[in-house]
Amino acid sequence: MKILNLLFATWYTGLGGGETAQLSMAAALDPARFRVHLLTPRLGQMTERWEANGWPHHQVAFRGASAFFIPALWARFPAVARFEAVMRAQAIDAVYSDYHALPFALPAAHKLGLPVVWMCQGGWYRARPWQYGFFRQPDAGFAVSDFARRGFLGDPPFMPLDSLPVLPLSVNTERFHPGVEGRERVRAEFGIAPDAPVATLIARFQTVKGHEVFQAAARRIAQVMPEARFLVAGDSVHGVASDNAYRDKILADWQADPLLRDRLTYMGFRSDVEAIIAASDVIVCSSFFEGFGVAHCEAMACARPVVSTRKGGPSEIMREGETGFLVDVADDAAIAERVLTLFRQPELRARMGHAGRERVVANYSSAAVAARFAETIERLVSKA
Repeated sequence: MKILNLLFATWYTGLGGGETAQLSMAAALDPARFRVHLLTPRLGQMTERWEANGWPHHQVAFRGASAFFIPALWARFPAVARFEAVMRAQAIDAVYSDYHALPFALPAAHKLGLPVVWMCQGGWYRARPWQYGFFRQPDAGFAVSDFARRGFLGDPPFMPLDSLPVLPLSVNTERFHPGVEGRERVRAEFGIAPDAPVATLIARFQTVKGHEVFQAAARRIAQVMPEARFLVAGDSVHGVASDNAYRDKILADWQADPLLRDRLTYMGFRSDVEAIIAASDVIVCSSFFEGFGVAHCEAMACARPVVSTRKGGPSEIMREGETGFLVDVADDAAIAERVLTLFRQPELRARMGHAGRERVVANYSSAAVAARFAETIERLVSKA
């Protein structure tokens, strides 16, 4: 059987949840059937991880598409020829693209007769009427959640919902598991007592992530349970100016709060996320919405309960009262109440953690998602 050269094209080079999930899925593809390539406009944490696996990376200058791109115009940009050159030189058999690279990847691939699959990761990039024909052209497409799919397709949808089936992001359940080591090491690193209750937010700095809501909830918890500690893992991974400004404001507010200054720790970017989860008792998601929710799956895979806002992917991933708690957006009081409940009931934490692990293994493991993805690629290549 021929090994298929599969090109992943993406504008993102930071290492957020979506990029981590993409790395996990690529690693789960059978190397006897696929050779995975990555195309990006610049270097970053994502490309470093990719190359560390021994996979080829190709750097091509392009600017990611905005939500208002005009397909016919963008198909004439020089970046299309650059994409085509890589595909031709590397004997690519199929292309998998994100939204921002698709206006270049699609015309380049179709010029060479290659099938294209794309992934809709966020419904906030709603298709515009002049783009409807363009988004009907890929040979296959997926959405990371029904929330993302419905947001992108609009109401009424401009094409059938089943033309963009849900293929969730995934988690390496061998990396993220209940027996992960590092709890004592991480707690010692930040001066946290072995028996202190710890709630953690894992999120890059972006206004949608609601760091200010997490801080408000942490303040409420600390007033009732002064021994509680709080961790935040993540940074402004994509280098966007507005994200950097948001980070600076959040950190300034934290430093100005005497109640939180010594109880909450901003750790920055961490490559050992599984150890951070192991050091925590509860994982919190304070986002105003999530297209999917990779951190939720990582926490559940490690048998940790999650307290999350409900809008978007979390309502599809989690089971209220079984794997954690879902609350309304921006409701820091509800987050604090649910976290305190879990802090006070270790048996409940254990029960929810066990249920969460079972749910992730059954629905969101990298192996299962990669198998479905591989079947789609092989079917398209066989028809090309």
